[in-house]
Amino acid sequence: MAQAPRSGGAIVNGAFAVHAAELAEGITALGIDAAPEFHARLLAFGELLLKWNRVYNLTAIRDPREIVTHHLLDSLAVLPWASRLRTLVDVGSGAGLPGILLALACPSLMVYSVEAVGKKASFQQQAKIELRLDNFTIINRRAETVCAADFPGGGVEGVISRAFSGLADFVRLSGHWAKDGGALYAMKGALPQAEIAALPDGWQLEATHLLTVPGLGAERCLLVLRRE
Repeated sequence: MAQAPRSGGAIVNGAFAVHAAELAEGITALGIDAAPEFHARLLAFGELLLKWNRVYNLTAIRDPREIVTHHLLDSLAVLPWASRLRTLVDVGSGAGLPGILLALACPSLMVYSVEAVGKKASFQQQAKIELRLDNFTIINRRAETVCAADFPGGGVEGVISRAFSGLADFVRLSGHWAKDGGALYAMKGALPQAEIAALPDGWQLEATHLLTVPGLGAERCLLVLRRE
């Protein structure tokens, strides 16, 4: 893994402090009942992401306000569905989005992050340490090399992706990780009709949930896929 930038711990009084009120309003608009500590840890994650982005290209979004809307609130918009699960894999998680945010919001949810890029996996490891995320595990491998047996219990209840791949590749790479009765959750922008029509045999679109992300004027949806 890549070497981490030197850090003295989570910071909550830097560039993100001026966006604390906007973040809090967004969390309330999403219907999330969160303690002040949760807000502080989200801000600390944002600060850490900004810090690492000065050294490594973790995300193209570098403006603190856009990180609040495009990353933090966007990731938390799927919490109503993720919070129903006990185990979840975030595949191709990049900077840990949405996995780290969901692990922060739902301590009872065990989140596994599959990320092949060393510098991104290293960032996630640093975030795990600084944010004290005991329910978050990083798997620094290509998705093709991961099998259901790599997860406790031989599989998980859900697999989520955010801008990772098309639906067909999502199913092909990670569908076998889901236990019987489990589902794949694809975070998308506009409804991808062509991708839905090209779903592999044996899989179907169970539900489409339109998402409203506070402060983000763009289409968002969550697709739930299950075996037929």
